Amino acid sequence: MMSYLGLDAGTTGCKAVVFDECGKALSSAYREYPVISDREGWAEIDSQLVSDSCLDVIREAARACSDPIRAMSITCQGEAFTPIGASGEILGNAMVSSDSRAADAVKRFGREFGLKRLYEITGHTAHPMFTLFKLLWLRDNRPEIWAAARRFFCFEDLIQHRLGIEPSISWPLAGRTMMFDVRSHRWDAQILAAMGLDETKLANPKPPGEVVGVIPSKIADDLGLTDHTIVVSGGHDQPCAALGAGVTTSGRGMYATGTVECICAAFAQPVLGAGLFDSNLCTYDYTVAGMYATIAFSLTGGNLLKWFRDEWGQQEVEQARRTGADPYDLLLAGLPNTPSNLLALPYFTPSGTPYFDTDISGAILGLRLTTSRSEVLRGLLEGVALEMRLNLDIMNRCGIGVEELIAVGGGAKNRKWTQLKADVLNRPITTVEVTEAGCLGVAALARAADTGESVESIVKKWVQVTDVANPDPENAAVYERRFAEYVELYPALKKLSFGGGE
Repeated sequence: MMSYLGLDAGTTGCKAVVFDECGKALSSAYREYPVISDREGWAEIDSQLVSDSCLDVIREAARACSDPIRAMSITCQGEAFTPIGASGEILGNAMVSSDSRAADAVKRFGREFGLKRLYEITGHTAHPMFTLFKLLWLRDNRPEIWAAARRFFCFEDLIQHRLGIEPSISWPLAGRTMMFDVRSHRWDAQILAAMGLDETKLANPKPPGEVVGVIPSKIADDLGLTDHTIVVSGGHDQPCAALGAGVTTSGRGMYATGTVECICAAFAQPVLGAGLFDSNLCTYDYTVAGMYATIAFSLTGGNLLKWFRDEWGQQEVEQARRTGADPYDLLLAGLPNTPSNLLALPYFTPSGTPYFDTDISGAILGLRLTTSRSEVLRGLLEGVALEMRLNLDIMNRCGIGVEELIAVGGGAKNRKWTQLKADVLNRPITTVEVTEAGCLGVAALARAADTGESVESIVKKWVQVTDVANPDPENAAVYERRFAEYVELYPALKKLSFGGGE
């Protein structure tokens, strides 16, 4: 029996999971690492520590599995890059997505190159998170590293480099650099020329699911792998997780609930236009060949539930301590079953899509002396769901229809919360038996490359539906009216002085 390994290199930790031929998890390993934020607006991770940790989890998961690992693939956070020296050494830390030091580079490059022109090539709207602007910051502020760097690798290609093969970068991950033409699937010569960057310093782009190379025997032996373990191109974490959740056709999307709330929708042809550009909704390659994806997200997301627990959930925290229950489950169990009388703007952090606004605060409207603590919690969760509905509404108007959502992440385990989302979005939400969707998605790509079976067929067999939350018609009708009010809330509060950021 052969097995397949999926590696997920995230911002705060990495995980390797080995799956058998039927998609059952056989073994796994995890390592955590810190985000370094020693200056305002800076957020880095130690690339040496991260890549060492990735090799550690591969080794641990592989040695805990008796079935030989035939192939592996890598999914990772987007945007972060690592400068590599002439001898293959790591020259510095990686700036992660939340690092905002490149804000001035966005303004300068946008003026010189043209923001619309940049969007038409890359499918992304300019933002300090993207690799392009982080590289410009490095060029202008760390010229000694810029000059010494022989290569610049994102984490998929960096780990391939550590595995002893000539690195390639998957199309979905290359798209997150804002240096990649999403139509021709090449590094864009105009952008690179404007940066003063030679294409040879970047990894070779490959479609997801293509064989990159074979791990050399000495490295494979050290990691507990076979002599012929192949490495397959994977991709950016959100499209890989969507694939691992079962999104293989247009009209479906993954709804991930964690610290950040995110929807990743797949569609058949590239869609670019003013509506998506103005709403900061990207278009780039999906993990199924020939398909594209977009991402909508709320940076506040699940942070709201944590904030509520910490500030107002002391009794549930104490009850959880005494009983061993999960305090989040206790809080959610107390939610009313019907819509609240509140309207919440869920910008307790900077907003995500569609506004990318760092200068707005959250709000809760409709409070009365009769308002209960549990109604406030429901109102906050409704606010996040209404924000995601706003994004879905924009997608739909721009030609990206999403009729069904597949829920993954910690929030997907709570039926009451999932039902609330289904009611607000007025769409069915399916839950699936997947605990590590990103790892499963790239493991499926690895198996497809090894066997020749389509990844769609593999995912269909590997991903098992556990439940479907269909919208409650009465609740959905209330939220239909509430949504019309919600779309007016942000522009109204933006005009008020207290709507500004900290």
